[in-house]
Amino acid sequence: MHTHVVIDSPVGPLTLVADGPELVGLYMNQQRHRPPQETFGTPGDPADEPFAAVAAQLADYFTGGRHEFDLPLKLNGTPFQRSVWEALTRIPYGETVSYGELAAELGSPSASRAVGLANGRNPIGIIVPCHRVVGSTGSLTGYGGGLERKRFLLDFERSHQPAGESAVLF
Repeated sequence: MHTHVVIDSPVGPLTLVADGPELVGLYMNQQRHRPPQETFGTPGDPADEPFAAVAAQLADYFTGGRHEFDLPLKLNGTPFQRSVWEALTRIPYGETVSYGELAAELGSPSASRAVGLANGRNPIGIIVPCHRVVGSTGSLTGYGGGLERKRFLLDFERSHQPAGESAVLF
């Protein structure tokens, strides 16, 4: 049984959806592929888990203090979508990869369009960082939350990355 709460953030209100103790959705207002409101279940208590932990970790993220999330997630999708979403969690904070690079990492170098479609259906934005995927030229292409939010998140992460931190992708 799903429950949901809405919290404020620098990118606007975020709807958090839980299935028991696991987060199954994090959606922005006017997000492309946002499920219908009635699928979010009944209103929950922001003090209950997992909402309290999610809100605390997002607050820490938006102050630059958190670069990785440690939350109970349940990613509902096809096996291919779940493999893309799992790969997204390995993209380091403040870094980007292209759809083609992500497809190659998954062992399907010609599947960049399929990776893009799965990326666009990511049910847990920000925490599963689909905003870190860009076009082959580094251009900001497609983002369910809107390109302004994608630009904000990428600029924010780059400006809060510790000096000297460098990550190897995949």
